[in-house]
Amino acid sequence: MIGVRPHGEGGAVASVLTANHGRHAGYIYGGASSQRLRASLQPGTIIDAEWSAKSVEQLGTLSISDAQGINAAWLDDAAALCALQSVCVLIERSVPEREPHPRLYAGTQAFLDCLGLNREVWGAAIVFWELALLREMGFGLDLSKCVVTGNTEDLHYVSPKSGGAVSVSGAGAYKDRLLPLPGFLRGEGNATPEDIAAGLKLSGHFIEHRLFAHTTFDMPEARLRLPEFFITP
Repeated sequence: MIGVRPHGEGGAVASVLTANHGRHAGYIYGGASSQRLRASLQPGTIIDAEWSAKSVEQLGTLSISDAQGINAAWLDDAAALCALQSVCVLIERSVPEREPHPRLYAGTQAFLDCLGLNREVWGAAIVFWELALLREMGFGLDLSKCVVTGNTEDLHYVSPKSGGAVSVSGAGAYKDRLLPLPGFLRGEGNATPEDIAAGLKLSGHFIEHRLFAHTTFDMPEARLRLPEFFITP
């Protein structure tokens, strides 16, 4: 479940991410008035649902047969809840409706599995997820070699314009204008909170300046708050 909004008298329009049909919306009778249904319509809930309509052009209806609620521990962790909300809104705002993205679906499932682990683990996972989202939407970064020299070693920066990695020697006097490429994105050890904050800055830059550049969408409020949980006061 990605998001839901009231519609009509007691109904709701829900948006879900599916394995074979991408982001898909549907009307749920009683979605806003039924206490049982409202509990199943929280962002991050895993549901089994069937969509039906007289024609594919219609909104159609969603019938929920089963729902696996979000982990209660996430509700007590402001950081995890913020991350969950950010992922859901980013999907809602960036993935075209009914366009299949099975790799994004699988990656989102993997991220949800990580969310129950410690903060450094799911913090690194959400950076990888955001980079995967950019790639799925056609804005992937090339972190395999230096965009200046072509070298594959000592990649410590990313060009905010090209989205390509930059080596220490390639950066030269312009390193202060580049985005840091944290070690865990280079395959060098576990992510520290500072690394995750740098990773979120990196992916966030391209979400804002590429993914949302020609839309009316702003960065989700939850996504703007997320780096705060990895910055030491």
